[in-house]
Amino acid sequence: VQLQASGGGLVQPGGSLRLSCAASGIRFSINAMGWYRQAPGKQRELVAVISSTGSTNYADSVKGRFTISRDNAKNTVYLQMNSLKPEDTAVYYCNTRPDLSYLWGQGTLVTVSS
Repeated sequence: VQLQASGGGLVQPGGSLRLSCAASGIRFSINAMGWYRQAPGKQRELVAVISSTGSTNYADSVKGRFTISRDNAKNTVYLQMNSLKPEDTAVYYCNTRPDLSYLWGQGTLVTVSS
């Protein structure tokens, strides 16, 4: 049972990244999924959510820049991040929504810097 996030890296302000999260051992298609992030010295926060039927919601700080999507055939959830800002720098995690403590993985680091 695990969620494996990938796709992070170093990007310049204004750039884009696409994160992926592959799920195994859970009934992926029936779960709402979320992307969360934790910046240095800050608490983890919810960034985006997608329901089992595809409805989405976003934190105000990323609305209009980030897009969450899912592919149930691949048990994968994605986060397309555009117009990245330095304040988007964080470790990004995926989990169900509500989250399950045993599903927190290592996350993937996104660094936005020139």
